[in-house]
Amino acid sequence: MEAIRGTWSIGGIALGPIRICPRMGRTDTAGPTLSPEEELNRFEAARRGAMDQLEDLYGRALDQAGMEAAAIFRIHQMLLEDPDYQEAVHTSIRRGEGACQAVQRAGARFTALFSAMEDEYMQARADDMRDITRRVADLLTGVREEDLLGGEPSILAAEELSPSQLIGLDRDKLLGLVTRDVGASSHTAILARAMGVPAVMGVEIQEDWQGRTAMLDGDRGWLYLDPTEQIVEEGEQMARKGREERLRLNQWRDRDTVTLDGREMPLLANIGSGAEGELARQKGAQGVGLFRSEFLFLDRDTCPDEEEQFAAYSQVVRAMAGRPVVIRTLDVGGDKQAPCLGLEGDSSPLGCRGIRLSLARPDLFRPQLRAILRSGALGPVSLMLPMVTAPWEVRRAREILEECRSELQSQGWEPGEVRVGIMVETPAAVVLADELALEADFFSLGTNDLTQYTLAADRCRAGGAYDPRHPAVLRMIRHTVEEGHRHGLRVSICGDLGADPDLTETFLRMGVDSLSISPEFILPLRELISGLDLSEDRPAE
Repeated sequence: MEAIRGTWSIGGIALGPIRICPRMGRTDTAGPTLSPEEELNRFEAARRGAMDQLEDLYGRALDQAGMEAAAIFRIHQMLLEDPDYQEAVHTSIRRGEGACQAVQRAGARFTALFSAMEDEYMQARADDMRDITRRVADLLTGVREEDLLGGEPSILAAEELSPSQLIGLDRDKLLGLVTRDVGASSHTAILARAMGVPAVMGVEIQEDWQGRTAMLDGDRGWLYLDPTEQIVEEGEQMARKGREERLRLNQWRDRDTVTLDGREMPLLANIGSGAEGELARQKGAQGVGLFRSEFLFLDRDTCPDEEEQFAAYSQVVRAMAGRPVVIRTLDVGGDKQAPCLGLEGDSSPLGCRGIRLSLARPDLFRPQLRAILRSGALGPVSLMLPMVTAPWEVRRAREILEECRSELQSQGWEPGEVRVGIMVETPAAVVLADELALEADFFSLGTNDLTQYTLAADRCRAGGAYDPRHPAVLRMIRHTVEEGHRHGLRVSICGDLGADPDLTETFLRMGVDSLSISPEFILPLRELISGLDLSEDRPAE
């Protein structure tokens, strides 16, 4: 028996033969034989064909894996419709390249931009860009998809696998998945989870695995080649337990989050696009506690206008169907770069970012506020100001918000009532919490940035020095909650710390009013909170 450990996995057990996925060769990108105008027409026809294919994949994913998986292909369609992407292809064709070569060049450019980002979510969008590039190039050259599984049920081993390749497989024949280059935040991973495909990722694939019997243990992250009877028996037992756990968690999907003694703790979702609103609802979110609006601005040459932003915000508001939505205004800088803003590529977490940038650039701030106000007419919407360090910043933002409201009303719009909150993510905001509480409608503790600024430790480079559980960080959280409550404000925790089950009871006893976390943590945390009894006497840390 041979045992191989993956770097991460998707729960579940699979037993069967290994099927090696053929390596994807590069699509032929021979030079043009037609005029630039004809090559532009070829590209547009291929792009429309890709949009139609993605519509079919959306329907298939909706049937097989639900809205969460299906929305992935809406995101692919959005990438294909992105004006910056289309212009990049058009520019290459006008310079004399063929349509296929231009598509490959533009795809490589945008893939490199996504891959270079430090934000894991945005890095994963590089895989989406590769997928749509391959799709359009295949349409231009007439390449057809091959059957990756063959004729019998198998565990598929692939160096890389796109979401569209995965959804195209016969689910009855796909026992499990082993890959080398699929990231935990990738859409392929999201789709595999939604389809219930056990997987072990980060594994070097060997050609001599072809046809060998294997047991894939996605619960513990191991792949066993030629497994012993004992290993198989253990795997079957774990498979039963895994099915029971998934059924148990799904029972919490549509419930409120309430402790045994009646304390409510709403669990909200952190999202980064309009399409993710429905995904969050499918995961049991009681609202959106953080819409990262900066993702609409990243890695593009032109900024989204008011209409594009309104479309994204309103998509989330409609998906939440009356549940609260909190939209954070533009927060770029640090590991999040937006070429369309014309800023220097400074990766420092300090400098002109968050509310400082918004107040310095009304040409960016006003269209965003107008879009938020318009979306507020569709449901309960709040806006949240990032990187606030002084009360005057909130006052000035409110003044501009009211100016935008008056403009909209004079133009015939009916803007919604939008509450204004702040991210408490700097030591300055914690120290001035009593004064900021007089200006804001609510607080949301951004624990990721608060930790790095409090401990002077870059979360991407400081290793063990970056410790969200540090006593100084926890004391700052408690102080902010106390000051917020003293002035009648609700206080939420937004960041990785909110999903830490070891601190859940501590936050409840501190008086934290809600948690805003990644959607995949909502159901396990709801189950945990529902079993707590705060009437038992124990002090908050």
